Amino acid sequence: MKAIILFGHGARDTRWREPFDRLVALWRNQQGQTPVELAFLEMMQPSLSEAIAKLTAVGASEIIVVPVFFGQGGHLRNDFPKLLEECRSQYPNIALSATPAVGEDEAVLQAIIDFGAKVL
Repeated sequence: MKAIILFGHGARDTRWREPFDRLVALWRNQQGQTPVELAFLEMMQPSLSEAIAKLTAVGASEIIVVPVFFGQGGHLRNDFPKLLEECRSQYPNIALSATPAVGEDEAVLQAIIDFGAKVL
């Protein structure tokens, strides 16, 4: 079974994660046949490894990690690949892959343009 992890940076202020929680709720509402979990790089839980464990417990054998970052900064270029490799070692029977940062997708950029145009 395929599953998805929405991966964010994390923050000290717990209110920062509210849009991520809404994103997961929207996913479950619209794509309920595909399990989803949140994971964070730092300062928040669950970690990537913990999210993978939750998804494997419900039968996921292929997990796609979607970095919910605006661009490929230092964390995604340096820290994230190491973390993903650690998780691949920890879960050798799970096919783990990752997409580019969501902010690099043309549709996401267009959604921001559309949002800005809407407030004019």
